[in-house]
Amino acid sequence: MKNLLYIRPVVALLLAALPMLAFAHGISEEDRQRMLDGSYLQYVGLGASHMLTGYDHLLFLFGVVFFLSSFRDVAKFVTVFTIGHCITLIFATYFKITWNYYLIDAIIALSVMYKAFDNNGGFQKHFHMKSPNLLLAVFGFGLLHGFGLSTRLQQLPLGEDPVAMLWRILSFNVGVEIGQIAALTVMVSVLAFWRHRASFKRLSYAANWCLFYAGVYLLFMQLHGFQHDTAPDSFRFPTAEHRHAHEDLDVENTTDASRNEL
Repeated sequence: MKNLLYIRPVVALLLAALPMLAFAHGISEEDRQRMLDGSYLQYVGLGASHMLTGYDHLLFLFGVVFFLSSFRDVAKFVTVFTIGHCITLIFATYFKITWNYYLIDAIIALSVMYKAFDNNGGFQKHFHMKSPNLLLAVFGFGLLHGFGLSTRLQQLPLGEDPVAMLWRILSFNVGVEIGQIAALTVMVSVLAFWRHRASFKRLSYAANWCLFYAGVYLLFMQLHGFQHDTAPDSFRFPTAEHRHAHEDLDVENTTDASRNEL
């Protein structure tokens, strides 16, 4: 019960912040034009900023390193994750293999939920089994995260020259790794400091439940985006009807005003 008292305010904060973060995790028109006009360094910078605003990638990494207490373990799991997302980022982008990015990001949200569930001993408690091999799981999710990054990168004009295209992809990938190292440095430092405090043992369970709920929220947010993307008129107030409703209201108001004048 005490853990629930800590979960509620953190979940409320996440719910307030995540909608704003959602708009940060895309490729803007300004970025597109800058890529056309700039050098490979522009792709490095965009890759770094994309990772630093990639809340879903960062939440998953936070879950991965949450209970890792040695530098060797952190390096091992981060390396496996990096290899995974480099493979799909480079090859899927170069060969133009893509999918709806809302659905990919929804599956990435499931990876956040998976890691939080695993961190809280969910497999042992609910399925009475050992956790699946974590290295393989992190590698598999790395492939998925790289595919998600690729769908965003493919929104950019990468050019038709195969050599130049490859260099742009590699430059973006270098930027992603720079951003990942920067984010992990902060995460690992904070966790190392917190791990030596009594509150870590008391709040770690609650913190991972917050991580799980963040994944749930991201999942529904991405599915909602997918529905908007594929069936924009399936909602209660489609855009066209919403506009006509306002026009009808304006006509009624004008008619009523004319009657009052008479």
